[in-house]
Amino acid sequence: MKTTAATIILLALLCAPAAAREGFVTPEQSHPLAILPTPPAPHSATSDAELAELHRIESVRTAEQVASAQADDENQTIFLFKTVFGEKFSKENLPAVAALGARLKADESANTGAAKEAFRRIRPYNVDKTLHPVCKTKTKDDSYPSGHTTVGYLMGLALIDIAPERRDEILARAEAYGHNRLVCGVHFPSDVAAARLVAYAVHAIMELDPSYQKEVAAARAELRGALGLAAAH
Repeated sequence: MKTTAATIILLALLCAPAAAREGFVTPEQSHPLAILPTPPAPHSATSDAELAELHRIESVRTAEQVASAQADDENQTIFLFKTVFGEKFSKENLPAVAALGARLKADESANTGAAKEAFRRIRPYNVDKTLHPVCKTKTKDDSYPSGHTTVGYLMGLALIDIAPERRDEILARAEAYGHNRLVCGVHFPSDVAAARLVAYAVHAIMELDPSYQKEVAAARAELRGALGLAAAH
């Protein structure tokens, strides 16, 4: 069997020690507390306006929107972008892409975790008991920023590095993924906005990391080959 450069890189990635499978960027590098504004205080005018928006979304959400939001609630893998790339975009077909996605999830956990712990924002449904969330709820005060939205944008930005011609569709999916946190009723709009800031900041640092560049190169060769996309220039 012919051994390609991408295969060699993938084997090296999959055989790497557990410590090496952590994310690419630490909170000490991205400084999430420095780039994020303080979230609106409970019962402030801004917070109340955000709660009103969540009530508006709740009042018009359809069964189809609820099902989409619940599906996204359960999926924090890079394969949430299957809607962009099609059925062949799967863990089974694309192990290098899956490995990259796992590291990006670790980046989200580390970088949003630091901010969540510092800000300890109360979840909207714990501020306003008249909200009716349709996704998993928590008692922990960790609303800001949204972890799901951060990982959605981080993975989306990495996929743009791999398939830049799909940029618009990828960003639209990331935006919809973040909006689904509002459909779920589990985040404030400013949680979602803050998550985008974190994702773009982390990605900007990540792009300079040789290990990220190496994994993206392997994922790019794998994805473009599997999906029959023209070689990237």
